[in-house]
Formats: sequence, C-alpha cells, structure tokens
Amino acid sequence: MRILVTGSAGQLGTTIANRLARDHSVAAYAREDLDLTRPEAVMAGVHRERPEAIINCAAYNDVDAAEDHSVAALEVNAFGVQTLARAAARVDALFVHYSTDFVFDGETNRPYLETDTPNPQSVYATSKLLGEWFARDAPRHYVLRVESLFGGAALDRSEGKARGSSLDRIVDAVLAGREVRAFLDRTVSPSYVDDVAGATAALLTAGAPFGLYHCVNSGMATWHEVAELVARELDCPIQLVGIDLQSVNLRARRPRFCALSNAKLAQAGIQMPQWPDAVRRYLARRRAQAGAPSP
Repeated sequence: MRILVTGSAGQLGTTIANRLARDHSVAAYAREDLDLTRPEAVMAGVHRERPEAIINCAAYNDVDAAEDHSVAALEVNAFGVQTLARAAARVDALFVHYSTDFVFDGETNRPYLETDTPNPQSVYATSKLLGEWFARDAPRHYVLRVESLFGGAALDRSEGKARGSSLDRIVDAVLAGREVRAFLDRTVSPSYVDDVAGATAALLTAGAPFGLYHCVNSGMATWHEVAELVARELDCPIQLVGIDLQSVNLRARRPRFCALSNAKLAQAGIQMPQWPDAVRRYLARRRAQAGAPSP
C-alpha cells in the first residue's frame, strides 16, 4: 500500500512512518515538507503522491500556548485536518487521524467510551474535537483518540532534543536522582507509541468499521502511580512529591479523569497491551540504548 504520513518528525509520526515502512511504501512528510495550513500545497502534495492511505500525525500540541494562539491551533488541528480529509476523498484514500482524551471534561469515574459526549475545556481540546468532525469529510476514515503518549522520537538525543512526554520526563528525573512531582488526581491511560503504531498498522488491513476508536494501552493509573512503577522497574530511589491540579498554575484546564476504554478496538480484533507492560518494554529499550544492564 502507498501511504502518506504527515507530521513525520514528531514523536508519533516518526514511529508510525518507521512501523508502516516494514510492509508498505511510505512517503513521510514533516511540517516543513507539507504545511497543513496551506491547502493548495496539501492538495498538490496528495495528488503528486496519489496515496492509498493518508496518516495524519501532525498537530499543534502546546496545550497552554493554544489559549493565547487559538488561530494557530485551529489552523493545524481543525482546518488542516479538513484539508487532508478532503484531499483523501478526492483520491479515494483511507484517512487516519489522531485525536485526544482532552475532548472530555474529566468529570467521571470510569474510562470514557467512544459514545460518551465530549465537553472540551480548552482551546486545544476544542480544536482537536473540531478536527475529529472534519476528519469525517473522508468517507473512509479512522479517528483514533490517543493520550499520554511516550517513547518514539523522544528517545533520540542525537540532536540534543529534550524528551517531551510526561513519562519521559519522569524517567529522566528518576535516573538523575531529581525530585519527581506527579499528579495524585489525574488518572490516565498511558500509551506507548510503538503500540499505537502497531494498532494503526493492523487497522489498515483489519476491515474494521470506519469511525472513531480509542487507541490507548489498557488500564489506568494516576501519574503518581506511574512514577512509582518507573522507580520500581528501574530499581532506583525516588524523591516523589504528590501534587494536585489545583496547586499548579496551568494556563489551560486539564481533565482530571481521562482514562479511555479501548473495548471497541478490541472488538475489532486489535488488543492493546496493559500500560504497565508497555512501560516495562519502554524502560527496557531505554536501558538497551544506554548500554545499561537490566536491574
């Protein structure tokens, strides 16, 4: 299959492009190669590649900055998705787009289902929900909600890039003996980019009904519990400080409870590993890259 991947330089995009390249012909486009805010360029690029599938990993992910730069967030997360979906429709390509748990308000106590009503609480969240709706402009589409991503391009220090995800930062702090501040009241479903990429690859050939799916590792935990697991697996002492959302001055509101159920994906024949297993595999990869023995 001929596949066009947008946002290919990011944490998810790099992993998706590399995973799909094992079995398909992949044209990987970073932001500087294909700017989603330029509809004419997007249409020209899609017509040039004539892909059978378009995988959109591009996103404006600065949640707090989006509160002051709403136009920039909407251009990428909403209208850029609309442009790609319409381009996919014109060339009869399958369209895959990634959304977020932030579309929910977090006022629940059980994992969200695809049928639950979104209630975004920030500009970023609203822009992502609009992107979900615009993705439907492609008749053949999958919208995959992911959350708390870790791994992937963030493992690469070759250009001195800082690890971007919450879990990456926790691991760095534990290894360096620094204090770890972790939320006691934010419940998430941490998701390993390798597993999200594997599920995406499976969806391309599974014949699952088109539409919306939650694509996260199974289970849920607070960030405090995630940090405790990391310290145990690394066999390192941890200076762990529990905090709550109310004590942190964040520009954009975060949902407190944002675990997602992936039961619908499982019904389509795609099983996602439990989050502790995913974290252990990620840590093993970190140790292997560092040349360190397993504890």
